[in-house]
Formats: sequence, structure tokens, C-alpha cells
Amino acid sequence: MKQNSSVKNPILCIFLFAAISVNAQKIKIACIGNSITYGALVANREKNNYPAQLQNMLGDGYEVLNFGVSGSTLLRKGNHSYWRVDAFKEALTSRPDIVTIMLGTNDSKMVNRPFRGEFEKDYKDLIDSFRSLPSHPRVVLLLPLPSFLEDSTSIYDPVIKQQIIPMIENVAYATGCETIDLYHPFTDKVGLLVDKIHPSSLGATLIARRLYEVVKLNEKSFDIFSKIKEEKKFSSFHGFACADFTFAGRNCKVVKPKKAVAGLSWIWRARFWGHEPQTDIALLERGFHLVYCDVAELFGNKEAVDLWNRFYAYMQDCGLAKKVAMEAMSRGGVYAYSWALANPAKVACVYADAPVLDLKSWPGGKGKSAGSKESWEVFKKDYNLADADADNFSNSPLNNAAKIARLGIPLLHVVGDADEVVPVSENTAPFEERIKAAGGSINVIHKPGVNHHPHSLQNPTPVVDFILRATGYKTNFASVAAPAAEYRSAAGWTEGYDWWRQNADIDSLLAAEKKLDIVFLGNSITQGIAGQRPHVTHKPGLAVFDSVFGNRKWVCAGISGDRTQNVLWRLQHGNYKLAKPKVLVLTIGVNNFIEDDSPEEIVAGILSIAKWAKINMPATKIILTGPLPTGLNKEESRRKKYEKIQQLLAMRKSKEYIYLPLTNTFLQADGSLSTSDFTGDGIHLHTDGYRKWALALQPVIDGLL
Repeated sequence: MKQNSSVKNPILCIFLFAAISVNAQKIKIACIGNSITYGALVANREKNNYPAQLQNMLGDGYEVLNFGVSGSTLLRKGNHSYWRVDAFKEALTSRPDIVTIMLGTNDSKMVNRPFRGEFEKDYKDLIDSFRSLPSHPRVVLLLPLPSFLEDSTSIYDPVIKQQIIPMIENVAYATGCETIDLYHPFTDKVGLLVDKIHPSSLGATLIARRLYEVVKLNEKSFDIFSKIKEEKKFSSFHGFACADFTFAGRNCKVVKPKKAVAGLSWIWRARFWGHEPQTDIALLERGFHLVYCDVAELFGNKEAVDLWNRFYAYMQDCGLAKKVAMEAMSRGGVYAYSWALANPAKVACVYADAPVLDLKSWPGGKGKSAGSKESWEVFKKDYNLADADADNFSNSPLNNAAKIARLGIPLLHVVGDADEVVPVSENTAPFEERIKAAGGSINVIHKPGVNHHPHSLQNPTPVVDFILRATGYKTNFASVAAPAAEYRSAAGWTEGYDWWRQNADIDSLLAAEKKLDIVFLGNSITQGIAGQRPHVTHKPGLAVFDSVFGNRKWVCAGISGDRTQNVLWRLQHGNYKLAKPKVLVLTIGVNNFIEDDSPEEIVAGILSIAKWAKINMPATKIILTGPLPTGLNKEESRRKKYEKIQQLLAMRKSKEYIYLPLTNTFLQADGSLSTSDFTGDGIHLHTDGYRKWALALQPVIDGLL
């Protein structure tokens, strides 16, 4: 048989076929959208738009494609319809496995209002155009970001929230598509919106992280509605299917996520169904079920607890997780804590919002609150109390705070400091004091100047993260390798030289140096020693480190703003392994405080760096300090987090690295940090601080070289 003349090297063809096969196995994600997807106004757009950041976070097993087009509308008849751009055709041709759609912002403009009645139909048609592809992709709808008014940092254009988002939720309910709420997470992040519309590169990071969670959701095929045998009436709960039914004579609701998380976790709303639902929506997006069983108005008495016991057993028969996250607004606090006391092994955590914790305060009105005479009478009837007995009632959650503390259940309260209905001074404040006095732990988020309403937080992220941690589903981004998107010249860089340029400078130095002795790896504190870095402008530690380590070959690999995940990515994609330094000094973690990473999460991030370095740079000796001390005052929350990190690192000592905490190097006798060593932010070092750091490292490094 005559050989095909186009096949000149059969071995090469085998390798090409293998490469094509590997590439074909990648999960392909098509990001459809407008200027926000494209990356308009994002510094270093090609590398820092959110699809590019998502690609870096997901790694080689994925191919993320950006089909964003500035100005695009979803409407076919819109002034710049996505239907008419080449990117739409290219996206269809790519045959993606996952499609994310961020459209709708430009549809809010006046010019498009005549066609807004066609919005839902056009959106469904757009979804169908992708679902009809041979790849049958998963389609995820991204809700638009808030659009702030030009002269405001707190008031935003209501059209997106009041008109566009409800239409997208209707589409999601009709089509079964997932939705991702990007609106509420940005309501307090106007600083991340360059022109109060478009996110900065750091804002794009927030979006990329949320999409990472979506892609990585560990899901389970599960239909709770098939388990509920009672007659059901279905409706939309912000785009999610909600079943209403009667159980034990009580109105009940169950909302099903589009994709259930593997452990079938759930959140139980105690009272006031649907009020300020942003936390509920965020958890539904993450695969949680949402349930409700109406026991109004029983004020957490035995009948209420017994009814909930029966409902809990029913949810167990339906297959939900053994432990549930309780969500308690206002008087719901009494219900949730009463049931938790009776069922501690069944509660994952309690999130209480402006909670009633002393029934004498409300509805009794025996203190600062006016109370409610009508509800007080209902309460007395529920507990079968005479007036005198009611006035001395001692079975509220406040009275049982010590018992609740001993249960060891994670507790989070959100309160308005100006609450006149359920005064903090009569409810959460004494409850918090008693919980801590009994050895328990509770976190309280205060809203200065806020009365009883509005409940919750416009940006529910702190509440959502609390529940995810308590149930074991919080993504630890401190361990997810990712490049940073920092771009500020205030970071101590030459104007116009962003994170990527700094990273490139370091890689060039690593590649050029032969027989390298030391790499100092970290964030802005490490960056301050500068070394031979050509575009670092702030160098308070250079002279000191030159004098102490002048006889060694060393490279400064610190980049301002870096978190543990950024350092991990730099190691994996840089020339550190090629440089083969004899010693690697790792000082990292303090910038993770900004995103409220927990001490456990930060330590996991630090140890992931050490593990990678040990495996991939086996000849390199690793000195691990963790973050340097932070917080000028020993009572600051930052200092306590620092101390917890060091405690955890001390517990995880390993022969694979040298653990060198520097607490005693910097702390004064009274536990404070000296302002001659530290700048006013209690984080960065003056030259005197660099001298102490260098001299503390010197004997250890000398012993290794």
C-alpha cells in the first residue's frame, strides 16, 4: 500500500495524536458577556480579566475562552446585540462543556427600554442555542453587578436590581439554569469598580473565585421533591424551584438547589420566610437546600420544639444531612436556640440576625424596648404563664447561654447597634458575654447606626463563609494557586509596572544567578529588601540585608500584596526550581488577613508552599517563619490571628523545613510592637525592623550554608 505523502514522520504523528487527545480531555468553558467579561478598564486586561484569572486558578485541565464584547446587550433588538457579533458565532463553534453568561447590564439603558418585554424570550433563545450543541453544555447565568451612581459610593442605580435581575431569575426558573449572584457581593465593593460600573483587576479576582467554586462544586444527583409525598405547589424562589406543602398541620417549604452539594447540606430558616434572602440565595447557589416549617407563633415552647423534631425527622427521611445550619432572624432566635438546646448533635451552626434572646425584652417590653402587648399575651398563653410568672420568665436563650456555650456549636450574630426593637444591650451583648464567660465562642458583626431593620448584610459573604466553614464546604483560596492581579504604583513599584512585571523581573534574576545561596520569598515586607530588583522603588531593608548577607548570593522574591496562593503559583510557574537555591526563606500570610481567611486556612496555604518546595526543590533548605508579627497593640484582632497561626504552625513542625517564628524578635516586654521597628500600620518594617529580622535569620542561614 502506498504511504500517504502527507505523513512524513509516523512517530511525530503519534505524539501529535497524543497531544490532541490530551487537549480534547480538557473541560472547555466559554465565557459569554459584555465589557466586564472582556475586561474593559482592567489593568493588564489580557492577563487579569476574570476568564484569564479563572484559567490560572483551574489549571491545565481546563480551557477558559473569553467571548466578551464591550457594550453588548442580550436583546436581539438592543443597540449592540450580542446576537450580531462574531464572538457569538465563535462561542458556538467552540462547543464548550460549560457556558457562563454575563449579559443584562447594558439592557438597562434607556435606548433598550422599548424592547425589554422581549428580554426573557431572547435570553431563553440564547440558552437554547448553546444547549442544542452536541456538547450539551452546563449553562450558568451571572447576575449583573450593581451600577453605582457617579457621585455616590453608597447609592446604586436600582434598574438592574428591580428589573433586570428578576427577569434573569424568571429565565433561570423556566430553563433550570444555574444563577450566580454577583450583585450583592459587590454592593459594598465600590472601590473595586473602576468607574463604578466595571470591576478592576482585583474585582475580576472576586468574580473568578466565585466561578471557580461553581466549576469545582462537588455535586450529587438528588431530587428531594420526589421524596416529599405530600401534595405540593411549586413556585420560583429567586430562580430556584420551591415546593410548598403541609406537614403536621403546618405550612412548610423546601427549595431545591440546581445542583446539590455532595453532603446534601441544608439551611433551616426559623422565621420570616423570604425576608432579606441574599444569604439563602448564596447557599442555594452552592448546593445547599433551604427549608422552612412554620411554628408561628409558639415562641420556641415545647410544642414548637416537638413540631420541629418531627419535621427534622422528615427531612432525614428525605435524605438531607444529619446536621443543619440554623438561620434565625429576630424572634426566630428564640426558636432556633430552643431547638438547638434540645438537639445539639443535629446543629452545624447558628446564624442569628438581630435575634430576640430575652423574651422579657421583646415582646415583654420590660426594658428599653417598647415590646409588643399583643405578642406578649400570645407568649404567656404559649407557656401557660400568669402575669407574675411571665415577668420572671427564665427560660429564654439568654438564661441558657452557659448551656449553649457548652454545646460547642459555632455561633454568628449580626446586629444593628441602634436597634430599638430588640436592643443589643438586652439581648446579644449580655448573651455574648455569658457565652465567652462559659468558655464558648461567638462572633458578632455590628452594623453601626442601624436599627432592627434592615436585617442581614447587603453583601452576605461573611455570613455565607461562616456557614460554609461550619459545614465543611468553604473553599480555601489560600491553598488554590493563583497569580495576583495587583497593579498599584503605591505598592512600591515603578509607575506602570504591575504584578506580572514584578514576577517577570524575579524570574529573570533567578534564571541569571548561578550557585544561588538564598531566596527571600514573600510579600511587600520581603520586597522591601529589594536586592537587584530593577523596578522596586521602596527599599528600606536593602542596606541592612546587603550588610548582613553581602557575602552571599541572594535574590529578593517578595511582591507587594501577595497572599499564600500567589506565592504558590509563582513557585509552580517560575524559575525557582531552576535556580536551585541552597536556602529558601518563606515569610508570608499577613495579606490573607484582608480577605478574612481563617488561621487554619492561612496555615494550610503556608504548608502547601512548603510541601511543593520540598518535593520540587529537594536540595533546598526551607526556613518557614509564617507572617511577621502584626498589630501594634497585643489586643488587636490581627495580633490574635497572628498568634493563632503561629500556634498552629508550631503544632505542625516537620523535618522537611525549619520553623523559625520571630515573635520574640519583635515583641516588647508589654506585648506591643515598637514604632521604631514597625510603621504605623503595624505590618511594614522600618530599617530598624529589617535589621532585627536580618540578624535573627543570619545564624540560622549561616548554619545551613
